[in-house]
Amino acid sequence: MHPAPVDRLIAELGKLPGIGRRTAQRLAFHILRSSDEDAFALATAIREVKERIGLCETCFNLAEGPTCAICSDPRRSRELICVVEEPQDVIPIERTGEYRGLYHVLGGALSPIDGIDPDDLRIDELVRRVEAGEIEEVVIATNPTTTGEATAHHIGERLRDRVTLTRLASGLPVGADLEHADEVTLGRALTGRRSV
Repeated sequence: MHPAPVDRLIAELGKLPGIGRRTAQRLAFHILRSSDEDAFALATAIREVKERIGLCETCFNLAEGPTCAICSDPRRSRELICVVEEPQDVIPIERTGEYRGLYHVLGGALSPIDGIDPDDLRIDELVRRVEAGEIEEVVIATNPTTTGEATAHHIGERLRDRVTLTRLASGLPVGADLEHADEVTLGRALTGRRSV
């Protein structure tokens, strides 16, 4: 129906989460209508992010270089770690302005039905960070879903009696993801966190 490069662009755009065939077609035709400068800027941004962005060697957040901006910031509290599932979960917590500690990104949540076991997540790395001795509190901020709660429970079992464990307080609706929570709700959840 379309020239092969257009079909390929539609197919690639359709692989993005939440993008169906119709939306992929609209995006492809938007790119075709865009100026060469805008289209090439998009292509360059995609290439650049794939070439230059990796994971922080300490917390596994997104980083340009070996260490992320948060781990490199000397103003951050080194005694406090907030555990999240994915790098995008750091963003809404940072937007609250309530949290000044470090992070630990697990890379997902436990889901035996999907074949995601503790060894598939960065839980051992978290335990090693705690065992290094500087950490006083671990805030477990996994999503309030079945898999997030299972992950929180597993981390709680691994770290019990080694460090103070807290969990985000109520205010986040069950079944919701952190990236969709507003700043006020997430701020209250951080302020009112509780022991695990």
